[in-house]
Amino acid sequence: SNVSLIVYIKQREEKLLEASVESLISRVAHLKNALHSFIYKLENEYERLTWPSVLDNFALLSGQLNTINKLLRNEKTPSFRQQVIIPLLLSPDRDEELAKLTEQRVPVFSHEIVPDHLRTKPDPEVEEQEKQLSAEAARIGPEVAQKQIQTLNKLCSNLLEKLNNPRDDRDAESAAIRQNKPSFNTADTNALVAAVGFGKGLSKCRPPGPVAPGHPGQGPMMSGGPTLQQVTIGGGSGQQQGMGPGAPQGQAGKMPSNIKTNIKAASSMHPYNR
Repeated sequence: SNVSLIVYIKQREEKLLEASVESLISRVAHLKNALHSFIYKLENEYERLTWPSVLDNFALLSGQLNTINKLLRNEKTPSFRQQVIIPLLLSPDRDEELAKLTEQRVPVFSHEIVPDHLRTKPDPEVEEQEKQLSAEAARIGPEVAQKQIQTLNKLCSNLLEKLNNPRDDRDAESAAIRQNKPSFNTADTNALVAAVGFGKGLSKCRPPGPVAPGHPGQGPMMSGGPTLQQVTIGGGSGQQQGMGPGAPQGQAGKMPSNIKTNIKAASSMHPYNR
């Protein structure tokens, strides 16, 4: 009875292993087909391919990988790590069935191929790199290693915070810039007020225009209005200077009536006399 029980348990384990392997092969085949389809789209339909379609393909591949991981972690799935594969027949001749199963990737199951395909340890180059990394890690003391770990964790935490809250940081920075940076220049404002109110900094040159006869260098200041003629009166001699040849004689020390009228009209138009 014990022998039959052992045989029954072994047969049950073998059937469970075969079912798990078949299910895993089916899931991997679906994943392989999805990868082939996505690669074909990238190579031949890239002009019509849109970003949402790319995201959908990535989501499909991610879902299939998660399904395979769940299948491997399932309690009913036997541990494949405990299974040993032993090559029963090695031949240098071509095996058509093997080539069909492997899609022409492994046409021969010989002594040269078996160490690579049935390897349970990394490649010699990878093993050498792992030894170098292990030796370098052994040279670092525990305190130095702990400090490096803390520094790396801090950098990762700061990076995650910036990635998780980029909008809040941008809004805060924009608000700070708006509060600290003035939108006007005080010096320019004062200069503008002084120029408008007092004429400070304005050019003293006369505007271009026709020169009145008898008064060289003088042009009209306002169209259709009274003009202010430039007259210089000597304080000591009491003689009028700057008059043209057409000025009346015998009126030294006196200002013509038309000049007085123009000065009075110009004074009444000054902003402080309004």
